[in-house]
Amino acid sequence: MKTAADYQAALQEIESLFDAIPNTPEGDRLEILTTLVDAYEAHHQYELPEPDPIEAIRYYMESRGLSEHDLEPYIGRQGEVTRVLHRQSPLSIDMIRNLHKGLGISADVLIQAYPLRQEAA
Repeated sequence: MKTAADYQAALQEIESLFDAIPNTPEGDRLEILTTLVDAYEAHHQYELPEPDPIEAIRYYMESRGLSEHDLEPYIGRQGEVTRVLHRQSPLSIDMIRNLHKGLGISADVLIQAYPLRQEAA
């Protein structure tokens, strides 16, 4: 990968392979492409913005086949999990610590401010 066009093509292919199963030809190709993209970005000092905390949690859930119920040990009762995931309640410091320690989600991502939905009056 030497040019910006190569980089963009690799990003598109990564997107198409995103759900590839590990240890398959597609999964191996995804792993190789992400390694190349990482190297290209490091060399060109690309600074990617941190993802939105709720989107990061949702991505983590989807990529690992977790349900909202699986988040209860880290966030609280089902109602609180639902309120957080629907942006009706913010993540607390304890929730952030629990998600980071228990699931390995980056604390740097989780501590970012994010928009909450306003309740209709």
